[in-house]
Amino acid sequence: MAKSQIPGTEIFNAPPPPPDINAPGNRTSGGKRGCESIVKSQEKLLTALVPIYQSPNAELIFGLTTISHPTFWFYVPYQTTATAEFVLQNQVGQTVYQSPVSLSGTPGIVSLSLPSTAAALKIGDRYHWYFNIYCNPQQPPVFVDGWIARIEPNTALKSQLEKATLKQRVTLYGNHGIWYDLVTASAELHRLDPKRNDWANILQSVGLNDIASEPIVDCCR
Repeated sequence: MAKSQIPGTEIFNAPPPPPDINAPGNRTSGGKRGCESIVKSQEKLLTALVPIYQSPNAELIFGLTTISHPTFWFYVPYQTTATAEFVLQNQVGQTVYQSPVSLSGTPGIVSLSLPSTAAALKIGDRYHWYFNIYCNPQQPPVFVDGWIARIEPNTALKSQLEKATLKQRVTLYGNHGIWYDLVTASAELHRLDPKRNDWANILQSVGLNDIASEPIVDCCR
């Protein structure tokens, strides 16, 4: 049984991951592979902003969404406009979306949204995503990967979300363990009111303390 590294908190109530996901993920990149000369900080690696679960043999990177075309968040430490790509596969390993990503060259937290032209995520299905950066075309990419599952909110939650302010939505997503929607709503709240500490608290609640102070940069539209 996978155990979450997430401490007990009202900020993000981590749901149990599906017991039958056998493929682990990588919340941080394992190596630099040609990116050494363009990294902002030697301490920080390419990082996916997703909860991490510890299982006996591996780490599982997993979160929930209620949205058909969700947004994914990453910390990119590189001062580069190197080639990058985002890949989404269904649970049997077929690629359902693949797109090049234009990096801005500014290190920071970036968002990648699944465009409306892509197939909608199916409710109840799980998807495996990859974010690859090719700093050196002669070498394999630096990458992170993990999982997302789309759920249908129950009637009560759906009704609450429809009436909620942005701040209330952040609270509802956190209490119900809906990670991807929580981060996206929280980032929007952070943009509107940078003095609020919800954003940092949410990232810290899943062990991303060293990423919480990094700027959100415009990228990848």
